[in-house]
Amino acid sequence: MLLEMFTGRRPIDSEFQDGHTLHNIVRMSFLERVMEVIDQLLLLEADEKGKTRECINGVLEIGMICSMESPKDRMEIHDAANELCSIKNFFLREAGDGEGMLEADWA
Repeated sequence: MLLEMFTGRRPIDSEFQDGHTLHNIVRMSFLERVMEVIDQLLLLEADEKGKTRECINGVLEIGMICSMESPKDRMEIHDAANELCSIKNFFLREAGDGEGMLEADWA
């Protein structure tokens, strides 16, 4: 679900035929070309210091781990939630006072 939310794509989209998966596309793009697979609406208010990219990388990494093919390789949900909270707190701390729409949306 995280990968769907951050890429704006769904596993049933036409591009995911012939064995291609959302997980694989994000994994192949991770780090070097990650901004190519991100929903561009998320980047409209991206910061100049790169903290947005750093946070997106963290969320996508969690999304990839949670969508591993084998359930035994996936992150436990409570660990994923804790990691996401840490990313949120980092983003809000780096963004300034932490007030505003993001804080209300994540709370």
